[in-house]
Amino acid sequence: MPLAGEPQRAFLGVETSLTGQGWIARLDPAGENMAIAIAQSAGLPDIISRVLAARGVKADEAARFLDPTIKDLMPDPSTLADCDTAAARIVAAIAAKEKVVIFGDYDVDGAASSALLFRFLRAWGVESEIYIPDRIFEGYGPNATAINELVDRGAQLIVTVDCGSTSGEALKAAAERGIDVVVIDHHQMGAELPVCAALVNPNRPDDLSGLGHLCAAGVVFMVLVNAARMIRSREDIEGGGIDLLSQLDLVALATVCDVVPLKGLNRAFVVKGLVAARLMHNEGLAALIRKVGVNGPVNPYHFGFLIGPRINAGGRISDAALGSHLLTIEDPSEADMIAARLDDLNRERQAIETAMLEEAMAEVEAEIGTGEGPAVIVTEKKGWHPGIVGLIAARLKERFRRPAFAIAFDANGKGTGSGRSIPGFDIGHVVREAVEEGLLEKGGGHAMAAGLTVRQERLGALRSYFEDKGAREVARLRDGHRLKIDAALAASGATLDLIDLVEKAGPYGSGHPQPVFALPNHLLRDVRVVGQNHLKITIAGADGRTLNGIAFRAADAPLGQALLDGQGTAFHFAGTLSADYWQGIRRVQLRLLDAAPAL
Repeated sequence: MPLAGEPQRAFLGVETSLTGQGWIARLDPAGENMAIAIAQSAGLPDIISRVLAARGVKADEAARFLDPTIKDLMPDPSTLADCDTAAARIVAAIAAKEKVVIFGDYDVDGAASSALLFRFLRAWGVESEIYIPDRIFEGYGPNATAINELVDRGAQLIVTVDCGSTSGEALKAAAERGIDVVVIDHHQMGAELPVCAALVNPNRPDDLSGLGHLCAAGVVFMVLVNAARMIRSREDIEGGGIDLLSQLDLVALATVCDVVPLKGLNRAFVVKGLVAARLMHNEGLAALIRKVGVNGPVNPYHFGFLIGPRINAGGRISDAALGSHLLTIEDPSEADMIAARLDDLNRERQAIETAMLEEAMAEVEAEIGTGEGPAVIVTEKKGWHPGIVGLIAARLKERFRRPAFAIAFDANGKGTGSGRSIPGFDIGHVVREAVEEGLLEKGGGHAMAAGLTVRQERLGALRSYFEDKGAREVARLRDGHRLKIDAALAASGATLDLIDLVEKAGPYGSGHPQPVFALPNHLLRDVRVVGQNHLKITIAGADGRTLNGIAFRAADAPLGQALLDGQGTAFHFAGTLSADYWQGIRRVQLRLLDAAPAL
């Protein structure tokens, strides 16, 4: 065990793995001591204690952490700036039976936020309208043309969800028409507040709530809790009502898919939201769960990798309103039809993504060559589908472990781009600064993801700007990146009982990473390519016990190539463990993250 101040020794001696990173133990000496304290004070198994300690949980917090509740973790909604004003305006609209239009974003968070507010209003007898802008023709957030059209159609109150904080000109159009706008958002914004009736955004400069980690649906939930509280104190609103806790499946879905940190209130949202999702009360969500063939209880993986991409598919390449509509409907047959349509669109999206990714990878690999390459990747092409660029940026970020942007230019030289970042580099802040510098027509986001609009003639200056901003910081973050290992075990130790123990400390996601286990000196018995560029492997320990695993999108990466060439040889393997359901049988599966030759 290293002394204080000493660098951690490489786990299993792995200084440079097949993915180019070193391995270290997740627990430092202080963490080891905390794990012992948790085990002793809470009476928990060693593995759970180690997982909790490695994620910053203290001994006196363990019991509460393992059973997070909304009641304990949710603060008074009034701590959010303007929350009281926003809730009061929504309640006034309910009392007057005003026509409310919900202006949402075209991603999962926007769809879930829109559906959550729609369901709340419907429960009180207000049939609202959801408006989702077209990604290609309208872009992100409110625009003056759409606002005026909605007012012409009779909108008396407009509520923007997951957007609106930086849409000053569009909101000004509503004000000029005498229409109130309530903004409920979570994206980063500048110091200037737009003209509106209320702006609820925990990331506005003057908000002191400390809830900046919430996704938009989480913020909407807070506003609606406040609104429900106000309604209970009024005598002019009778009947109706809704159990907001039963709607946490929508909040959990958005929280997972928007990749916000699973800490504090967010974690409680997901824990309780998964319970709600498993009851299958939301017909639209239930239809998608059936369509993708979820076996076993719904979990964050299903939300993030199976359900979310299908809801997003409509906004990426077709009708952006399909996802939000699906999450509001109550007719099972209609839900099944829309779920099938989104599933078809997702397959179309995958085909487009594959072609674009091949082009982007070729461009970046040529740029990097055998050198270090740029600190921030910027790849672009005329004719790319603007709805897919976020996925391309995510894949580039994963492959090259640095912030990445993908930009689609149209025939007029207007580029629509999306960026994804690595932990520690706030890409949303950098994009907002680029807007202030005049390099972008518009842009914004949060720490890990951002969107932008840029003219072709400003692209060179934008590349230089991103490079200047990222040069030192990204290099430091990449050099300091290590795969953190929670524990080592053999294939024979990867049991369902172990998984059940580990899941007690879940759910896992952003800010609360799933435990990573190392399997030292295991023989690679079998390896083959399956699906879209995935690797299926079988490994065996010294006692001959085997374990099946999968490495997603690894076949053409250095990791995959080394494994395909290394069948029959021994490696150190590292990955996460999960329970896979196949033909009704629950089995252990390794999700391979990395490997290194066992020398």
